[in-house]
Amino acid sequence: MSDQPARWSQATVYTDMWADPNDDPRDNESSPEGELATLLDFLTNYRITLRMKCDGLDAEQLARRSVPPSTMSLLGLIRHLAEVERDWRNWLGQGEPLPKLYGVKDADFHEAVADQAMVDAAYADLEREQAATDAALAGYADLGERVGKDAVSIRELMVHRIDEYARHSGHADLLRECVDGRVGQ
Repeated sequence: MSDQPARWSQATVYTDMWADPNDDPRDNESSPEGELATLLDFLTNYRITLRMKCDGLDAEQLARRSVPPSTMSLLGLIRHLAEVERDWRNWLGQGEPLPKLYGVKDADFHEAVADQAMVDAAYADLEREQAATDAALAGYADLGERVGKDAVSIRELMVHRIDEYARHSGHADLLRECVDGRVGQ
């Protein structure tokens, strides 16, 4: 007898999917016009995917660690992405960097514990930091413009954001399957 949960999907139309097409909040029907719209569409869909992988779980399930000695958890991922959203704004400027949200390096994962107040705060942090980064980047019309101390292009920053969310959505797939067996795209 395994202590691993049975694999399952909520989808009934395509059972390898997370949700049925009519229930999927991601816009997969339209193709955006232009480079910036395409980048923003991908970013939005990966952000939604991460939230979908966390939906319906309680604080203990969100804080559950993957495989020892890893400290990765779904809650840790939420906190980590809030932290990196803040850090991406540091890429834009020349001045002093914004302070870390959670203090020391890796506290986003190490200190993610099964506490509903922490879960609520993590979601609020993520939403606030996403909005702040989105607003900061909205001021740049030219994706080729180079900014910050390292002269990174806005395009590179946008692609890096997509890459970060895509990679962590993959982690979230595995973490969620370990928590309750739910699988899907």
